[in-house]
Order: sequence, then structure tokens, then C-alpha cells
Amino acid sequence: MSGTQGVAAGGADFRPRVEKLLTDILGLMGFPARLELQDAADGSLSVALHFESGAPPGVEPGKRSQVLDSLQFLLNKMLHRPGVERRWVMLGAGAHPEPRQRREAATQPPAPASAPVAAVAQAAASSPAQAPARGAAPAPAAPREARNARGGQPAQQAAKPAQAQASAKAAEADERTLQVEEDPAFREAVRKLAEKSASLGRFYAFAAMKTEDRARVLKAVEGVGGVKVAAEGEGRNRRVVFTPAKPAPMPKRSLLPDDDEDDVDA
Repeated sequence: MSGTQGVAAGGADFRPRVEKLLTDILGLMGFPARLELQDAADGSLSVALHFESGAPPGVEPGKRSQVLDSLQFLLNKMLHRPGVERRWVMLGAGAHPEPRQRREAATQPPAPASAPVAAVAQAAASSPAQAPARGAAPAPAAPREARNARGGQPAQQAAKPAQAQASAKAAEADERTLQVEEDPAFREAVRKLAEKSASLGRFYAFAAMKTEDRARVLKAVEGVGGVKVAAEGEGRNRRVVFTPAKPAPMPKRSLLPDDDEDDVDA
């Protein structure tokens, strides 16, 4: 993308604003990073975050996470105000993120079958089945496994990915059974949060945690009364939720004003 297009899309000060906002936010988070900016093919601005003293919890180089998604959402909300021409900013940890898939590419019909495959299919459909010669033994019936095949593979082989996915979900949903090394400081902090949730009637949640850390949380809160702690969700959206037995309503003075006119365009 040329410099003229970049200026038209985001303004002459777009890149300096992105660098300033990101530097300030990461500094307040306590995770300063070196920023590598480049123009993406889809017109967005791609930013690779090279953390100077280690990445935040839940962030791994080259992978998406809730922390990066939240930071990206916040940054774009701060950059794109009403009346300002927009240019999306994409964030990646340790490397530039993969470009976003265009909608028209995602809605294209599947490609037609190749010429050899189509010819074979047409010939098989047009030629009648040959009857066996008189006195010849009939051809043996195809085995049940072959008749249940999908895409040329036996049914058992086709079911293997689904079985593996189901077993992975079962293991993910049962963090309490994992054997993990105990961290006394971590355990004490988690129990204090559980006690706070029970005494104040507040809901809390841990997001962007590894499976082992979720297991440590669930083991740490054992024996704390007045609060239920459980893991919910799947994949990188899975989180540990603290639900008090007696929830308390939030005071009205602490409610944030609903004055963001740009929420519908998030």
C-alpha cells in the first residue's frame, strides 16, 4: 500500500497515534513492547508486538488470545470516533497476524470437480452394470464397513476425528482431575478472591488461562463456602467463573454511563 493510500485511509497522523496509544496502554499494563508496523494487503494496519520482558499471561507468540482480541478492540474503539474515516488495526504477538478472510471469498461456491474425476463419474453413471455370465457365481457383497464409507474411507476412520474432538472436550471439561504442581502464592490469592466473591456477592471470572492454571484455581477453592467456582466455555473462550451463593446488586453510582455512540459499529 502506498503512502498516499495510507494517509487517505487513516489520516496523516494515523501511525503515530497507533504507536502512542499502544505504547501507553502496554506501559500501563506493565508489558512494554517494541512495535513493528506494516500495511496489510486488505487495507488494515498490521502491528507485531515484540514484548520486551515477556508476554502477558495467556498470550503466546503467533497465536490469538482473548488478551490480544480485547486490546485490539479497545485500540480500534479509541482510534475510530464518529466522523473519522476508519482503518482497522490488527495485532499479533511476536509476529504479524494473519490477514482477515474476505467475505466474498468465504461465500464463493466450491470449485467444480477436476476433468479426470468428472469424466470417471460421468462414465460410471452412463454405463449400465454388466450382468454376470450364466453359471458364474455372483460377486460377493461389499463388506458393511465399505458400504458405510464416507468419501472413500471406512466409517470407523471417518469417525476418528469426531472421537478425538469429543475426548479432547471431555478432558478440557474435567480440569479437577488433572494432577498439577501446587503454587502456594497462587492458591492463597485465588482463595482470597473466592472469599471476596462470597462475602460481597460479586461475580468474578478468570479468562485466557491455560488448562493447568484452571485446574490450580479449581483445586485452590475447595472448601471455600458461599461461592461456586466452575469452568465454562470451550477453547480459548473457556474461563473460570466465581458465582456467589447470595449475589448482591451493583450500587447505582458504580454503573458506567451508556454514552458510547459507537458501540453498534464494533
